[in-house]
Amino acid sequence: MRALPVGDRALLVEVSSGETAQALHAELLRRRAEGSLSVREIVPAARTVLLDGLDDDPVRLAERLPTWHIPPLPARADAAIEIPVRYDGPDLADVAALWGVAEHEVPEIHAAAEFRVAFCGFAPGFGYLTGLPSRYDVPRRATPRTTVPAGAVALAGPYTGVYPRPSPGGWQLIGTTDALLWDHARVPAALLAPGARVRFVSARRS
Repeated sequence: MRALPVGDRALLVEVSSGETAQALHAELLRRRAEGSLSVREIVPAARTVLLDGLDDDPVRLAERLPTWHIPPLPARADAAIEIPVRYDGPDLADVAALWGVAEHEVPEIHAAAEFRVAFCGFAPGFGYLTGLPSRYDVPRRATPRTTVPAGAVALAGPYTGVYPRPSPGGWQLIGTTDALLWDHARVPAALLAPGARVRFVSARRS
């Protein structure tokens, strides 16, 4: 673990893996909730966690952090967010070939997993979800698409994601959903937040 001061009141903590970043994020949230850590924002990423708006001296906290015991990622007791998905993506056959399974098995494998939002980014409402075993990691497409439609359910590396709006993208598209990932009229606007549990529910293909 390495903690780097960022400006006067922020700290960027670098860790060795995505799992460690998620566990650290959960521990930081716990300490803030109990009152032993005063910080405005705690923002996880792939292998970092940013603490912004610290009341504590960032340099002193950077010295203490490596001595903390970070417990394994706790199980979430809240209900999983269910996202209905039609497994009709144009890359379904390619993903099946990469996985070494029949095409009809891809939806079964994907819908059987329970996912967790590791972090958010790329676009408002886009969550990077982990939960598939590492043997199902897939590369990005060699040639990205100029436009991926909103609601596309996609895979890249160890992550599953849902495009909240049309945008370019190089992820492998395996399905579509009508779920609204970002809604300005909703509080909070984002359907997904770091740490949330997610399940994909297979729907009939259109």
